[in-house]
Order: sequence, then structure tokens, then C-alpha cells
Amino acid sequence: MLRNNGQLEALLKEVRACTICTGLPLGPKPLLQADSAAQILLVGQAPGSKTHEKGRPFDDVSGKRLRGWLGVTEEQFYDPRLFAIIPMGFCFPGTGQGGDMPPRPECAPAWRQPLLDALPNIRLTLVLGQYAMNWHLGDRKSRTLTDTVKRWREFWPELLPLPHPSPRNIRWFKANPWFETDVIPFLQDRVRELT
Repeated sequence: MLRNNGQLEALLKEVRACTICTGLPLGPKPLLQADSAAQILLVGQAPGSKTHEKGRPFDDVSGKRLRGWLGVTEEQFYDPRLFAIIPMGFCFPGTGQGGDMPPRPECAPAWRQPLLDALPNIRLTLVLGQYAMNWHLGDRKSRTLTDTVKRWREFWPELLPLPHPSPRNIRWFKANPWFETDVIPFLQDRVRELT
């Protein structure tokens, strides 16, 4: 069922008041943005501690790299009529041994499908990292993130699997220079077409 923007706003209000996750280290603070006019959907894993503090998704070094990949300004990126940002988990999940914890498992089953159903104009979904790939690609993803991203043309132009733009992935970017030369120009052309 498609929702108009008023219905989407009501749903976003519910999501932003959500407290289903218990024991979050910084408490619940769902971060997302959406408008029914958006044609590009960004799917990451969950906000980091810095974005939690600032109250805006991708308002960190990862976001700067991501905006560079997209070829957009900060103003364009934070325009919900252009970009819907619906991560797999809406709140900062805490930090573990290797970095941030995975998105909380309660979030996606509770909110994901209703939000996706409320975005009828999405023409490009950018899937950042393993958790997002698990949901959006399922059995179509490869065993490794690298192999999935290498197969990007199989999903194009409706969906694009991407590595997470985190500084923790610098080694991946250096080991896979084809990503910047082969994938990013196509991505930027498609973003220009849709914005």
C-alpha cells in the first residue's frame, strides 16, 4: 500500500519516538530521513556515536566520503525529497571489540517494511555494508562484500551494493582501486539523473 507524505510523516513520528531497544548505551535516538518524493534510498547499518550526538545521519567522516561518492553537496544530501536515509538500525548500538556493534535486531522487523512501503518513488537503493546487503540482497549476495560489490552491474540501475564509507575500510579502498574508477562515475551519473 502506498502512503502519501502525510501518512509517511505520521510513521516517521512513531519511529522517532521508538524505544523498543533496551539497554542502548546512549539511549534511544532514532536517526533517519525520508520524504515520499525521494528517488534515492541510502541504507547503512546504524548511526555511530558522533552522528548520535549531532542528531543527523552520516554527519561524520563516513558521510563526507559518501557525499563525495555521490557527487552531492551537504544541502542536497540532507534534503529528504532527494535522499531517504533509512539505516538497518536507527539508534547507536554501542561499541564492541572491532568497532560499533551490529544494528539492533528489533529495529528492522518493526519498522523497515512499513517505511519502504511509504517510499513509492525510489528508483535507486544504495546498500552500504554487510547488514544492509543481508536484508536487501538476501541470497543474491556473494560470500564476501568484495565479491558482491564486484557484481554491481547485476543489480544496476535500481540497486547498488557499496562498501561502508567508514575510515575503518581504508585498507579495502586501497586494495580495490577499481571501485573508485569503475563504479563511482556510474553512481554519480545516476545520482545527477535522479536529483
